[in-house]
Formats: sequence, C-alpha cells, structure tokens
Amino acid sequence: MHTGFRRGRWVVAAVFPALAAAVLITGAAPAAAQDRDFAPVTDAMLQDPDPVDWLNWRRTLDGWGYSPLDQIDRGNVHRLQLAWAWSMPAGVSQPTPLVYDGVMYITGAANIVQAVDAATGDRLWEYRHDLSAMVETVLSPRSRSIAIYGDKVYLNTADAHIVALDARTGEVAWDHEVADNALGYRYTSGPIVANGKVVAGMTGCERFKEDVCFISAHDAETGEELWRTSTIARPGEPGGDTWGDLPLLYRAGADSWIPGSFDPESNLTFWSTSQAKPWASLTRGTDGDALYSNSVLALDADTGELSWYFQFTPAETHDLDDVFESVLIDHDGRRSLFKMGKLGILWELDRDTGAFVAAHDLGYQDVLDVDPETGRSIYRPEKMPVKDVELAFCPDFGGIRNWRASAYHPETMALYIPIHPTCVSGAFTEIELVPGAAYYQNTGWLSRGSTVHPDSEPYRGHLIAMEIATGRILWRHSMMTRPGAAALTTAGGLVVSADTDRNLAVHDVANGDVLFRTRLPGSVSGFPITYAVGGRQHLAVPVGGDRTNAVYVFALPAGAAD
Repeated sequence: MHTGFRRGRWVVAAVFPALAAAVLITGAAPAAAQDRDFAPVTDAMLQDPDPVDWLNWRRTLDGWGYSPLDQIDRGNVHRLQLAWAWSMPAGVSQPTPLVYDGVMYITGAANIVQAVDAATGDRLWEYRHDLSAMVETVLSPRSRSIAIYGDKVYLNTADAHIVALDARTGEVAWDHEVADNALGYRYTSGPIVANGKVVAGMTGCERFKEDVCFISAHDAETGEELWRTSTIARPGEPGGDTWGDLPLLYRAGADSWIPGSFDPESNLTFWSTSQAKPWASLTRGTDGDALYSNSVLALDADTGELSWYFQFTPAETHDLDDVFESVLIDHDGRRSLFKMGKLGILWELDRDTGAFVAAHDLGYQDVLDVDPETGRSIYRPEKMPVKDVELAFCPDFGGIRNWRASAYHPETMALYIPIHPTCVSGAFTEIELVPGAAYYQNTGWLSRGSTVHPDSEPYRGHLIAMEIATGRILWRHSMMTRPGAAALTTAGGLVVSADTDRNLAVHDVANGDVLFRTRLPGSVSGFPITYAVGGRQHLAVPVGGDRTNAVYVFALPAGAAD
C-alpha cells in the first residue's frame, strides 16, 4: 500500500475520498485570491522539487521530464478516470501546466495565464496580457511554458515582455519590456530560474536589423536586466569572421525559442540556438560556420559569460537545427548533456567542457555525416543546395522530431522521444536581402512537397525508447498520425504519449506495451505532467485544437492504489 506523499512539514495519508468527474468552464466564478498560506518557492525547491509538484517546464532543471511519483503504476494505470477538465481560450496552444502546493498554473494561447485548484479545477484567478499594440504578428501569440519562483509566476509574452504575476492573486508585480516587438522580437516559450535569476531566450530574429537575438537574465523582484549574451557573433568579436564579411544588418536567426536547462553544481545554464536565416548558405550569402547558430551555449548563470559552445552543424543550410531541450544526465562516471534535433541524431557532450562524446544517428537523415572522433558534421556533396536546382533530402523542415520534448527514465537509462520521419524536395534560390524585411517573406525555398520517410511507411509517427549509452532502440510504438505531445515518464514504470488523431496512451517503459488508452475531444498538444494533491496522483494532459483547447486531468478511482 502506498504510504502517501510528503511535503515539507506534513504527510498526507493515502486515503482518497470519492471525486466525481466534472468539466469546468472558464466562465466559472473566479476567486480573487488564494485563501491559503503561500510558502515562497526557493532555489532549493526548484533544484530538488517535491515529488508532488511540477515546478519547472520539464519538472526538474536538468530537463528529464520525469516524475518520481508511483501511485499510478503498471498494475493500475488501466483504471485511470477523468477527474476534472478545464476549458481554455481559443488559439494556438502548446502549454506546460505548473503545479505548486495544490494550485495549477496554465498558460497557452494569447498569453493568458490561469490559476486553478489542482484537485477540483475551480478557477482562482486569470491574467490576460494586453497585446493590442503588438506589431509583429507572424506567429499567433503562444507560450509553451511559464516559471514560478518566490511568490511570482513569470510569463514571457508575444510582444517581447517578461511579466511577473503575484502567484496568489494574478496581479502584475512588474512588466519589463525586454526588446522592441516592432523589430520582430517575441517570446514563444517561458523562462527558467537559475540561482534566483529569471533567464529567457529571445526569438523573432528573422528580420534584418542592426541587432541580434540573445539570452538574458533578469532580477526576479524587479525585472531589471542583469546580463545579456548575444547568440550571433558580431563583426569584430570572437567568431564574428564565421559570417564572412556579412554586415550585422544581415546576420539573422540563432533564435533560442525552447527553454534552457541549469546545472547548480557548475552554475552553468545551457541554451540552444536555431539555424541562421535565411536557411541556405547560398541564400544568406555566407561561407563560414555562422556562429553561434545551431549551437548549445553553456553560460555562467551569474554573469552570462560563455563557458563553452558546441555547434552541431556548422553553416547549417537545410533548416534542420538542434534547438530543442538539453537533457543533463550523469552516467558511466561522466556528467553529460544529451540533445536530439531535427536530424534525429542523439548527441552526447561533456557538460563541463563541451567536449564531444558520441553521436547516435536514427538513420532517417541523409544530408550529412558526423566524424565519430571529433563530432564535426560534414555535408554530403550531393545534398548541398545549388541555385535553382531541385534537391531531395530527408527529413523535411519539420525534422525527424520537433518541439515535443523527450523524457528520460533512470530505470531503463533511456530517452523516450516522439519522432515523425519525413522527406522533402524543392529548390533553393538566391534572394535580395532588404533592410527591415524578414526571411519568411521570401525564404529562398521553392517546395515540391513533403512525404513520409520510406523507412517509416505506413506510419507517420513513433514513440521510441533510445538507450543513452549506445543509441540502441529498445522499442518503438508506431502511430498512423504524427505525435502530438511531449513524452512524460514516471517512477510507476510508465511513459505517456499521444498522436494527432486524439489518442492518449500510457506505456510500460520497459517494453512499450500500451497499458491505458483513451480518445480525447481534441489532439494532445503540449506537455503532459503528473502531480499529487490530497494524497492522490493526477495526470494532466493539455489538448489544443485552436478551438478545443483544454486541460484534461486523470486520476485513479478511490482506493485503486491500495
């Protein structure tokens, strides 16, 4: 029998009252504030979260996406029932709920943040960021994640602000404009908190201007900027010559649109950057590596100073970058950083030095080879773009994987990764670089269309279990449609997946067997989490279909875990 979940000062016994499933709508009467004591979230709590909470984007700052909760396990997961659901505002939504001390904080479309009771779904407060003055609208406003620290919830906005909200009431504590949205700057994902500093990666850097993308740290109490580190090497700076003689005006890209990770032991925070823009070297007029695009940067959390970097594909030229999550894992006596980007190559780096350790290729990409000794990527000559000459390559620009994060499980020492192998054909061409213009107005790419990778047919997607030490695929679960959600692993021996045909599945981490399956009103689109409140473990799943946005929360029936 489970003995309950411990939080700081008390233990909640595993005696669960019956809870009727209820669907709650955003029109429910809100509470003005939480009528409970609020213990501020500390750095120690973020660095070693209580198992009952989900305090970070991937629960822990090492990016695992793993929960030590085990009340829901292999033997009882088939008994999951809907506990409650919450309808969310319409719009593009790929959220990660946070849970702290029985309260769930949710953000999604249009930079709206809501707080609800994590046991019942009753609304506590709501904040709507005013986007009426937003100039840059190439992407619909969204926020994949938020952060919590002290007594505040931190929201990165589509108009390039960071807003701190009182976690008890939703009232604005401060609102800091980080960059000028009229220049294209925006946020699409949230910050992390590293030793008391709110650290955020800027995106919206495709517009040609006398400025570049950056990662910045801010005072948690005031929003004051403490440091800023550019993600593009400027002329005259170290690495600046890797852009040739291209002026700063036309050095675009290297957005950092997925949250970073943090290692308290080394005080390094790890942030990845996207491709240079326009995509192809021939289009942007460069013949060098274009630092620090398509790289992982290890930054001192106190100063922003660059400790080391590793560029996965120098002079990346197919829009196949490695901007996604950095997973920090200690194994075989080594402190490693693992990363898989669009090419489907699992990279392992020494996270203290940035030294290359290994690269394990899933085998779907056909554009480059990796030197097994140095880790240097070398394009295959026949896959290099030639002006106006049709080119076929794998994968397409969506990659073998995309923003749907992997999850690690310490029992199997494997990463669980949603993938969707594809191929594409088309032609790259030269374009005129115009000040103030953006690459998306003319990408320099004439598409002939994408197809499912021939080695994946008839399946469009898979959840794979990949052993970190060898790259060996332990098992795969194939889907007729693409994956819709990030992976989630738990100490109950489970991994959660979802497809874009509205199916939610929970698997055995050891062999991939589907132990629970249900079909939801919309496709899961975001980052499932698990948490416990009142002695009961819950599984929260965000659904996003523009007009079907909601969070569905599942739990075992009373007594099922005894």
